[in-house]
Amino acid sequence: MLSDVNLKIHSSHSNSGSIVRMPNNKNSNSDPAAELKLEAKAAPLAYLNPEFLNSPDGRIMRILAEYAEPLSRFRREKIQDTVVFFGSARFASLSQAESALTILEKPGAAKPASPKDQPGGTDSDALQSALKRAHAGVQMARYYEEARKLAYMLTEWTTTLPGRRHRFVVTSGGGPGIMEAANRGAREAGGKTIGLNIRLPFEQLPNPYITPELNFEFHYFFMRKYWFAYLAKALVVFPGGFGTLDELFEILTLAQTHKLAKRILVIVYGKEYWNQVLNFEAFADAGAISPEDLKLFNFVDSPEEAFEVLKDDLIRYHLDPHATKAAAEEGPEIAKTLP
Repeated sequence: MLSDVNLKIHSSHSNSGSIVRMPNNKNSNSDPAAELKLEAKAAPLAYLNPEFLNSPDGRIMRILAEYAEPLSRFRREKIQDTVVFFGSARFASLSQAESALTILEKPGAAKPASPKDQPGGTDSDALQSALKRAHAGVQMARYYEEARKLAYMLTEWTTTLPGRRHRFVVTSGGGPGIMEAANRGAREAGGKTIGLNIRLPFEQLPNPYITPELNFEFHYFFMRKYWFAYLAKALVVFPGGFGTLDELFEILTLAQTHKLAKRILVIVYGKEYWNQVLNFEAFADAGAISPEDLKLFNFVDSPEEAFEVLKDDLIRYHLDPHATKAAAEEGPEIAKTLP
């Protein structure tokens, strides 16, 4: 009975409390209303409540956080705009690729086992397959080294630009391969460099060349894509796979439909590779796109050529005082969308 207990409410990490009955030594004939005593501890603040923040109801807070927290860091680090590098996460540096090939070719070295999905395969088949991939790795390593060189050249130039904010900062998806090469080249040139990583169950760990204050990790792909698109003044697309194609066609679609109220240069690096993977002319020939849409991107085949195209476009559309107005605030120049 209530006359036999005091009531005490304890808050937990959730929004609900627990009631604990406490013994009452007073005379059972006393007034129950006078004996009723409630003790309550403060409930957790909503924005410090992990149970809520990680729940479906907290999704809007997580999305807003992936907008507001990067924005605050870009402001603090005085980042105005970016040049984004995309490409395969699987391409290694030349030294790494050559080392991997040397190990496989070395007599008496450990040989790869037969692939599990090919139960009839032999160790010899597995070795030949591994050697084929290793030789391809050496060939594709040129793109790692060229991305590294281009990022170096671009960053070396941008550090000479006047102003209090950092312009055209080399940005990548933050992982290995071409992403690492871009961050590495920018770091070697003495500039800041951004990594927009994504939390995945495999593969995607931040590379060591990202500026620590500009190392981001996202949960939502669409918020990561937002920060790729809305700060970029140019995009450089090196050979890659599904993820690279995804980013390339997303940016081309934004440019084609004029969803961003700014000029965004798209450079497709490595014409030989891309012509093997995609027939861009076939899009226009079939009427799937306008012939004018083929002018939304530029093919280049060397770091020097890419740098000249980048530099000319960035100066013309984003540095010429008669072409654009300077951003008013000390922070990122986020592209406006057209109505």
